Amino acid sequence: MVMKGIAVCLALAALAMVCQCGNADWDGSKPVYNPPPRFQKPRPPQQVQAAKGPQEPMVQTKDPERPILWSYPLDPVDPPKPEAPFVPRPPVVTNVVAINCRESDVQVQVKTAFFGGGELKSPSELTLGSCQAVGFDDSTQSLIFQSDLHGCESNLRTYDDYLIYSFMLSYNPQATGSTVVVRAISISLLLECHYPRRHNVSSLALDPIFTPFSAIKVSEELLYFSFVLKTEDWLYERPSYQYFLADMMYLEVSVKQFMHTPLRVFVDYCVASATPGSTPEYVFIENYGCFVDAKITGSPSTFLPRVNDVTLRFQMEAFRLQGSTEGLVYLTCHLKATSAAVPIGEQNRACSWIGNGWTEASGVNEACGSCDQVGGSGLSNPPRKGRSLPAAHREVVEWETIITLDPIRVSERRV
Repeated sequence: MVMKGIAVCLALAALAMVCQCGNADWDGSKPVYNPPPRFQKPRPPQQVQAAKGPQEPMVQTKDPERPILWSYPLDPVDPPKPEAPFVPRPPVVTNVVAINCRESDVQVQVKTAFFGGGELKSPSELTLGSCQAVGFDDSTQSLIFQSDLHGCESNLRTYDDYLIYSFMLSYNPQATGSTVVVRAISISLLLECHYPRRHNVSSLALDPIFTPFSAIKVSEELLYFSFVLKTEDWLYERPSYQYFLADMMYLEVSVKQFMHTPLRVFVDYCVASATPGSTPEYVFIENYGCFVDAKITGSPSTFLPRVNDVTLRFQMEAFRLQGSTEGLVYLTCHLKATSAAVPIGEQNRACSWIGNGWTEASGVNEACGSCDQVGGSGLSNPPRKGRSLPAAHREVVEWETIITLDPIRVSERRV
C-alpha cells in the first residue's frame, strides 16, 4: 500500500509539471507536445508602419545583364574571278542599201540580209515611205524600190544652192511563225538625193563652144528665193527651230536678183500644218499678201516695214496645232518676185491687220482694200514662171516658188 501511494504521488507530480508549462494539449486519447518558439513572430506590415511611421518605397535593383556576344555568321565570299581575255567585236559595216538619184525619180536597192540581221521573213517588212518593193534581183538577193521624186511620202527641202529630196526606208520585223519572238529591231534609215539648183538644162544635143545669146538671157532669169527664221535682231539666221508658246517667230523672205532689173518680193499665201500638205491646216496669209492671223486670233503678228524691195520681214506668235501631240508645225509659203517698177496693188502687197484696219508694209494702205474678201491666191495652183502681167505691164514677168520650212517644234512653257 505504501508503494502504491508513492507511485500515485509521482504520477500526480509529473502531471502537475506538465500543466504548469501550459503547452500540453489533451484530446482525450493522446497528449501532444508543442515546444515554445525560438524567435518572436514579426508584426504585420500595417502595424510596423504604424509603429515606425511612413517610409520611402523600397527600390529593387537588378544585377546588370551581360551583353549578348553572339552574332549571325558572315556570308561566304566568292573568290575573285579571273579576267577573261574578251574584246568586243565592232559591228561590220555592210553595203546593203544603194540609192540611185536620177533626174525625175529615185531607185533604191536593199539586200534581204538587211543590216546583217538575217533573211527577211516577208518583203512587206521593208518599205520605202508608204511604198512596197516593185521587184527582186536574184543575182544580188536584193529588193528593188522605185519612186518619183515627189512620191512615197518624200520630203523636199530647198536651200540656196541645192534641193534635197528625202525618203524614209523602214524595216519592221515580224514575229517568227506563230510565236511572239522577234530576232531583229525596227530600223528607219533616211535616204537623201541632192540636186544642184544652179544648173541649166538644154535640149541641144551638143553644147556649143561659144556662149550663145540665149544662154546669157537664161542666166539673167535665174532667181533664188529664200525663206528662213531669223534672230530677234534680224542679223543672223536662227540656228534652232525650238520655240515655246507666246514666243515670237521672226521670218524673212528674200530674193537674189543678180543681173536682173530691180525686183520686189511678196508673200502671196502661207499655211501651217502638222505635216506638209496634210489637213487640217491653218491659213495665216491669203488673198495675195493679207496677213489675217492678227485679225483671226488677236495676236501681234504683222509685216514689218520694208527695209528694201528684195527683202520682206514678218513676225508671228508661236502656236500649236490642235491634235498635234509632238507640237510640230510646218510653214509653207508661196513667194513671188515682180519688177520694182510695178506699182503696189491688190495682187502685189504685204498687208497687216493693226488695230481696226489694214496697213501695207510699204505705206500704200489703199492696196489693202480687198483683204476682207474671202479667197485669193492659194497653194493648189502650181508655181508659174514667166507669167505675163496685165496689158499696162506686159513686158514685166513674175517669178514664183513654194518653200516649206523645216519643222518648227513649239512646246509649252513650264512655270
